[in-house]
This record gives sequence, C-alpha cells and structure tokens, in this order.
Amino acid sequence: MKIGIIGAGFVGRAIAELAIKTGHQVMLSNSRGPQTLFSLRSMIGCETGTASEATLFGDIVVIAVPLTAIGQLPVSALSGKQVIDAVNYYPERDGHIAELDKQTTTTSELLSSHLPGAKITKAFNAIPMTQLVSDGLPAGNALRRALPLAGNDIDGKRIATGLYEAFGFDTVDAGALSEGWRFERGMPSYCVRMTKDELTISLDETRRLDPTVV
Repeated sequence: MKIGIIGAGFVGRAIAELAIKTGHQVMLSNSRGPQTLFSLRSMIGCETGTASEATLFGDIVVIAVPLTAIGQLPVSALSGKQVIDAVNYYPERDGHIAELDKQTTTTSELLSSHLPGAKITKAFNAIPMTQLVSDGLPAGNALRRALPLAGNDIDGKRIATGLYEAFGFDTVDAGALSEGWRFERGMPSYCVRMTKDELTISLDETRRLDPTVV
C-alpha cells in the first residue's frame, strides 16, 4: 500500500518507519518543502514531497500536523481519500479552541469540517511515538497492547486496523467518528498501556470531563 503522510515530526516519522518496515511505500511531507526532508530519504527509505504530492501518492493519507495547521491542508486533493487522523489538541500549543473546550465537537470532527470530502478515521493519536515503535508484539501475546480508533467509514477502519496489526497492536473500535473524544488527550486511556480487554472497558466507562472545571 502507498501511504502519504502530511507532517514529518515525531508522529509522521514513526508511522513512516514502521510502515516501510512492514512492506508499505511512504511519502513524507511537511509545510517547509521536501528539500528540508532530504536526510530522511536515506535514513528511513521514504519518498519526500509536498503535501499535495503526498496526498496524490497515497492510497491513504495520514494527517500528523498540529491542529492549528489543518487549515493549510490540500482540501481538494484530499476529497474522496481515506484519511487517518493522528492529530491531538494541546491548548498550550494550539491556543484555545472554543468548540473543543466546550466539548461540542471532537478533533476529528473539526478536521472533517475542513476536509468535507475526506473519509476520516481517528487513529494513532493515543500512544507516544517512542512506544509505537517499541511496544509492538505478535498476535496472541497476552501482554499485547491495544490501540483505539473511531470513524464512520468501514474501509477506513479496516485500513487502520490492518496497520495496527502489522505494527504489533490489537484494535478496539470506539464507534463513530463522534466517539473519538473517548481517547483524546486527558481521557483515562490516552497514552496508557492497556490490553484489548482493558481498553475496551476503559473506553466504555469513559465520561466527558466537565468543561466548567479548571
């Protein structure tokens, strides 16, 4: 499979590295241009390009940029694409976003509003990237870590599940894209090692934080 990745920070590079190791082709991109990614071509073995080029390259596209950068994404090129959303909301980095602070939407729904034609699946946001690289285990291992996803598209979930599996993780489906809040930053399962059974229970028992409590 060809995977285009928009964002070449820790998240984009970790996913690229694992994807290449498991037999996929990858093109990395960032906002500064492919010339700034020159060393990654030989270090990781990926292609590099602009965000639009990575989008056209990929059978799927991983969005791994700060939330404040989603307005710069190539909207037209992403229309109809399978998109994996690995974006998180950090107010200290992104500034306060009223809809997210009031919990009237989720990060993925916010992204979807910017990319109305894309088929978005929330995945790869609830694990530190060092652990994504280090924690994978073979299927059937009792200690195998599980990762959550959410989305409205069956094929998108299948693709994300396949990548989780290839990277050494079980999957727990949290439901529709609107349920992605269950594993956003600050929730009990966010970046916490859990088995499939533990994560299933945690997601089911998770309740929204009270936005009036500071």
